[in-house]
Amino acid sequence: MKFLELCAGIGGFRVALENLGCECVGYSEIDKNAIKLYSAFFNDERNFGDVTKIEAEKLPDFDILVGGFPCQAFSVAGKRLGFEDTRGTIFFDFARILKAKKPTFGIFENVKGLLNHDGGKTYETMLRTLNEIGYDAQWGILNTRFHGLPQN
Repeated sequence: MKFLELCAGIGGFRVALENLGCECVGYSEIDKNAIKLYSAFFNDERNFGDVTKIEAEKLPDFDILVGGFPCQAFSVAGKRLGFEDTRGTIFFDFARILKAKKPTFGIFENVKGLLNHDGGKTYETMLRTLNEIGYDAQWGILNTRFHGLPQN
């Protein structure tokens, strides 16, 4: 299966999916240091840049869309401005690309605080958006400390 990684950071999704035999068709990242590391580690220059400016019809085909849209707008460690923070609206770019490309799967990650942001209305909006474009969303909370990472 082929995948596209949005808000790629240093390639966490890529490592996991390539270990499962999947093929990356490109990625999207704007942080210059993350891009430098990603490019060096994966020897990959197929960065589509700012996810908010990607023209979905120009993307190659893929089966899975993966990514971690910015968490600062939803995290209890931040101001929790949600969709009032431009970083909080990047989810809608993920949805826009899903709608245009129609991959079989989308796998996204974020912080636990997303679920109860604005009394759950933010997550409800996201689930409704995915449903409206033809996706059945399922979710869960994973504590990284149980998966070998020094974070709770």
